[in-house]
Amino acid sequence: MNIAILGYGVEGESVYKYYSAAHPGSTFTVYDNNPQPTKALPEGVGFVGSVKDFKGITADLAVKSPSIPPWQVETTGELTTVTREFLKRCPAPVIGVTGSKGKGTTCSLIKAMFDATGKKTWLVGNIGVAALDVLDQIAPNDFVIYELSSFQLWDCDVSPHVAVVLGIESEHLDVHKDFNDYLMAKANIAKYQKSDDIIIYRDKNQYSEYISKVSPAKTKITYPSESAAHVKDGMFYYGESELFSVAALRLAGDHNRDNTCAAISAVWPSLKDAFDMERGLETFEGLPHRLKLAGTVNDVRYFDDSIATTPGSAIAAIAAFDVPKVLILGGSSKGASYDELAQKIKANEQIRRVLLIGAEAPKLETALKNVHFARFTNLGPSVSMADIVQSASNASEPGDIVILSPACASFDMFTSYSDRGDQFIQAVQNL
Repeated sequence: MNIAILGYGVEGESVYKYYSAAHPGSTFTVYDNNPQPTKALPEGVGFVGSVKDFKGITADLAVKSPSIPPWQVETTGELTTVTREFLKRCPAPVIGVTGSKGKGTTCSLIKAMFDATGKKTWLVGNIGVAALDVLDQIAPNDFVIYELSSFQLWDCDVSPHVAVVLGIESEHLDVHKDFNDYLMAKANIAKYQKSDDIIIYRDKNQYSEYISKVSPAKTKITYPSESAAHVKDGMFYYGESELFSVAALRLAGDHNRDNTCAAISAVWPSLKDAFDMERGLETFEGLPHRLKLAGTVNDVRYFDDSIATTPGSAIAAIAAFDVPKVLILGGSSKGASYDELAQKIKANEQIRRVLLIGAEAPKLETALKNVHFARFTNLGPSVSMADIVQSASNASEPGDIVILSPACASFDMFTSYSDRGDQFIQAVQNL
């Protein structure tokens, strides 16, 4: 076969390994936006660089990277993706998780609860290993948890057995055509389900509810809900069954209690054992850069929430702590509106000061001025992380918290959200 690999990142490498084993003797050509390969190519693999779009490609099979918009691709043969291939061939039940924020945490909570039972589970996708790398190791009695971004779902025509749809808000509008394109991509997690499948969706989120209606699945579970997973009087419940104390969850914030309700709902059909669920939750300390304590200096706690690249996730971080706080906002644009975030900041009397950074600082400043919030400092786009943290230290008082929860992407000042978070942690350690 003549096989084209469109984009050669982590998934591109995985595509080569998988298809070269499945179709020995095939010819492979990589097509990429970059002028030169960013990773070493296997011997004999061709390379076409500086590709503006992926049209006019002659191949028996083309495998598209998630980041390439579907409308940029035209090939003579079959077109597929890693997600599509994996979901079609995986022998085990797949629990797919999507949403604007909380996917990685929810996937990890699901895995932690299954792991406590000794069941064999696989965490793949955005958070785990490349899905095709482990496909041949998965047994029918295993469970697969697949974190699915809008890009992985963009042109997918197969859906997982259990679809978990967390809250949906405006995101990635710097890449998607518009919000409707983003929502329709997310909806593919449910669109191709069967009647005996299961969909779990966020209560009181109109976009998650819309996706639930797209699904042909007869079993539709909303969360948090008194008929399913919810919190009452400091306890997690499923329906009328009391499960365990919320103290088993070692993550801060109501949003993480909601993520736990989603995770409980996902494992409940297979694991109705509160003891194992509780043991699993107790082992999970959270993922890097997700509202994690970076350090305490002069009785001020510093929290790294660098993964908070949407206004909604910053709002959740603000609500997670009932103490005075200094908030660090800003970065590069993802096309979001900051109006609701500004209103929440204005309404929260515990926000001592907001520090604005990055390319979006002027837009954030305008949003805060529009709601007559004046307790902010615009540090601009060229300030160092050391100076940002020092400014936060100067603005805080003993007993306060400082939260890096930017509501923006990181690519104006940092290489990634993890780089931004790592620099924040280092700056806190240097105080």
